[in-house]
Amino acid sequence: MATKGQDLTPDWTVSTPWPPIRDELETETSASQDKTVQQCLPLLHAYDDSSVDYDRDTLPKLDRAKHARFLHRSLQTLPAVAVGFDASRPWMVYWALTALTVLGEDVTPYRERVTQNFSSMQNVEGGFGGGHGQISHCASSYAVVLSLAMVGGTDSLAMIDRKALWHWLGQVKQADGGFRVCVDGEEDVRGGYCSMVMISLLNLPLSLPIEAPARTAGLESFQDGLPEYISRCQTFEGGISGSPQTEAHGAYAFCALACLSILGPPQKMISSYLDVPLLVAWLSARQYAPEGGFAGRTNKLVDGCYSHWVGGCWPLLEAAISDTQAKQGAETLPEISLYSRDGLIRYILACCQSEKGGLRDKPSTYPDSYHTCYVLAGLSSAQHYNYYNKGQTEKVFPGLSDAFRWASLPYGSICETEDGSRLRPIHPIYVIPLSAVDDTRGYFEQQGLF
Repeated sequence: MATKGQDLTPDWTVSTPWPPIRDELETETSASQDKTVQQCLPLLHAYDDSSVDYDRDTLPKLDRAKHARFLHRSLQTLPAVAVGFDASRPWMVYWALTALTVLGEDVTPYRERVTQNFSSMQNVEGGFGGGHGQISHCASSYAVVLSLAMVGGTDSLAMIDRKALWHWLGQVKQADGGFRVCVDGEEDVRGGYCSMVMISLLNLPLSLPIEAPARTAGLESFQDGLPEYISRCQTFEGGISGSPQTEAHGAYAFCALACLSILGPPQKMISSYLDVPLLVAWLSARQYAPEGGFAGRTNKLVDGCYSHWVGGCWPLLEAAISDTQAKQGAETLPEISLYSRDGLIRYILACCQSEKGGLRDKPSTYPDSYHTCYVLAGLSSAQHYNYYNKGQTEKVFPGLSDAFRWASLPYGSICETEDGSRLRPIHPIYVIPLSAVDDTRGYFEQQGLF
C-alpha cells in the first residue's frame, strides 16, 4: 500500500496508441469514433500546436479563473433562447453551484437569491417542480435540496417543508420497491436514488406515510423492495439500466450504486444485490484508449460528463470489493485503482477545457454548465481517494448512517495544489462537498422528526 504523500507516478501509456485490435468493417459508429480520436490526439499529445505549454508527459493547467467566470455568468440573467430550459431551473442552479464549490469558490452570496427562487417552486402537496407552477419531480427536488445544502444557512434549509415532502415521496413509492420520478410518471433508478438522497439528508422518517399506496402491497418503509428493484435493473452486459429489461447506461449505474450505498454498507449492499465482477467488466469497457475518457453506453463516444457518471462509480465499487479500506485507516492509499485515473485526468485537462471558460463533452462541442459540473466532479474524484470508513464515529447520524461514513484523501502527485489543478473533494454519494453534507444532515438531526 502507498502511504499518504507518496509519489504515485502517472502512467500515460493508456493514451498513447490506437487500440491494438480494430474491426475492418467501417460503420457510422466506427467512423464517428475515429473522428473523435483524431480530434483528441493533437490535444493529448500537442503534436501540432507549438503554442501549448506542455509536452507529451505533462498536462495543461486547469484554468480555474475562466471556468469560475463562466459559471458565475450562467447564474445571471439568461437570453430569451434559454426559455426552453424553464423546467430545468433547479438543475441549472445545482450544476453551477456544484462546479463553483469544487473549484473552491464561495457560493454563500447566492443564498438569498437561491432560497427566494426555489421557495416559489415548492408545491403545497410536497416537493419541488422544475419551474414556477410545475408539478413536483424527484429530480428537480433533488437539485433544490442539494443546492440549498451548498448555499447553507438556517433560513434556506428551514424553507423545505419536510413533512409535505415525506407525504409526497410516499405517493411515488411503488409496490415493486422502486420509485416513480413524479406522480404517474416513469419508474426508474433515478427516482430511487433521488428519493433516498432527500430522505437521508433531510432526516425524513423511513416509514411510509399511512396513506402511501405501496402499503397495500405490504411495504412499510421506503427501503422495502428497493435493493431488489435495483438488482432487477442489471442487464446481461453487466451494466445497470434505468428500469428492468432496458439498455445499460453509465448514469443509471451511478444512481444504483449510490442508492445501495445509502441503504447500507457498500460491502454488504452492492455485493449482495449486484453481480460485481460483471459490473466491473462493463464499467471498465466504458473507458477508451487513446482518449482516456468514459462513454456512457456500449458503442458510444466518450463524453466529459461521464467523468462523473461512470468515474463516480469506482469509489463505490472499490468500497464494495475490498473491506481493507475500512481497516487500514486514513494514512494509506491504494497503489492501484480499478480505472485509469491518469487517463481520465489527461482527457479532462487536455480535451474538455474550453478556451473561453467552461468544460465540454469533447473537443468538437461547446461548454455548458451541465458538462462543467460533471467534468469537474469526475476530475475531483480522480484526484482523491474517497473511502468508506466503517470505524468512523464522528458526525455519524442514526438512520441510514452508512451514507455519512465517507472520507477523502488527496491521491497521487498529479495536479497538486501548487499549479491550481487540485479540486475540493466531493461526497461520492451526494455529489456536493463533504462539509455541506455533514452540516445539512446535522441541522436536520437537531430539528428531529416531525
